[in-house]
Amino acid sequence: MTVARSLLLFVVAALAEIGGAWLVWQGVREQRGLLWVGAGVIALGLYGLVATFQPDANFGRILAAYGGVFVAGSLVWGMVVDKFQPDRWDIIGAAVCMLGVLVIMYAPRG
Repeated sequence: MTVARSLLLFVVAALAEIGGAWLVWQGVREQRGLLWVGAGVIALGLYGLVATFQPDANFGRILAAYGGVFVAGSLVWGMVVDKFQPDRWDIIGAAVCMLGVLVIMYAPRG
């Protein structure tokens, strides 16, 4: 159950960070205004909060593993929200990153 909880926290963190960055992008680059930017800043703060609920106590490990989730999640966000079509290299790269997440976070230690 701990692994499932940890993976769910990574997904929630990715939604907050990627969504927050997207909102800031929309506010600035697409000139949608300060409300969009402010909402993005709040979402980015929530991303930082969500990470604190990870069961592992090592910040560096959590952030390193999360990087892989961020990479894969960003591609999925682009596909769903911006109609981006990743190529095979994008997909292979994301798969490698997710393998890294599994190794960093869930490999047996002793």
